[in-house]
Amino acid sequence: MPFPADRPRRLRSSQAIRRLVAETHVQPSQLILPMFIGEGLSEPRPIASMPGVVQHTRESARKAYAEAAALGIGGVMLFGVPEHKDATGSGALDPAGILNVALADARAEVGDDLLVMADLCLDEFTDHGHCGVLDAEGRVDNDATLEIYARMGVVQAESGAHVVGPSGMMDGQVGAVRSALDAAGHQDTVILAYAAKYASAFFGPFREAVDSSLTGDRKTYQQDPANAREAVREALLDVAEGADIVMVKPALSYLDLIADVRAAVDVPVAAYNVSGELAMVEAAAANGWIDRDRAIDEVLLSIRRAGADIVLTYWAAEVAARLTR
Repeated sequence: MPFPADRPRRLRSSQAIRRLVAETHVQPSQLILPMFIGEGLSEPRPIASMPGVVQHTRESARKAYAEAAALGIGGVMLFGVPEHKDATGSGALDPAGILNVALADARAEVGDDLLVMADLCLDEFTDHGHCGVLDAEGRVDNDATLEIYARMGVVQAESGAHVVGPSGMMDGQVGAVRSALDAAGHQDTVILAYAAKYASAFFGPFREAVDSSLTGDRKTYQQDPANAREAVREALLDVAEGADIVMVKPALSYLDLIADVRAAVDVPVAAYNVSGELAMVEAAAANGWIDRDRAIDEVLLSIRRAGADIVLTYWAAEVAARLTR
């Protein structure tokens, strides 16, 4: 039999050649580390459903900011976990609230050496756990919530955020925040829009991470997992309203959406490797069923290969340390 003329295996024959011809790369600068900062904690609090992840104290968070900057990762995305909540999420607007003081701590620690990002949503601060304020019938009031988001964006920028991330999936949220930022003189504050955020089961461990008090579900404002075209529509609307970066969340079950959004927009695309995706890998690895480090690498490569320019992942610091060894 004649030998085949085309031998793709030549380019797989050694680690050196595989490294040379690799089509997709993960670099520390492409990774964002989500972090939880708990109010009133005296020591970091482990999150049982997210092995290796904690609710930070302000002091332990400062050390993590410095480490992230030294590792060269792209940034940190901060979530505040307050001791007290109310119906309107008033703690989100308080300059002395946990998220805003954490932003100030981060900026004081790293300056401009690391992007300091703020989750812009009310769910951690409301006693009902929803991403907006409720009307008389108990439904999330879109336009009343926009007014709070606009004020929240300004407070976050004034607290030190380089980037704000509207994540509540309210119609018009990007435009409202952009207008408020510009009017307050924060034209350089970047908006990373959670453009396609799905009502996903993979957010489960996150609820523990932020001590969620959610009643009901978020299906009336987060996207239906059955829908793909809607994600592109949402992303295009956010770009038109002034989003600098758009994001798909979760990542692994929505790789097709990452690719679709990447093809549709001309701004950077981010994807969030969420808590449930971490938990699955960690649980399987703890049982000896998979090679943990290789699985993590494949997860992040798949998200990058689908088209994400930026990946939010709880493994950011660990992977960056491994990549820079």
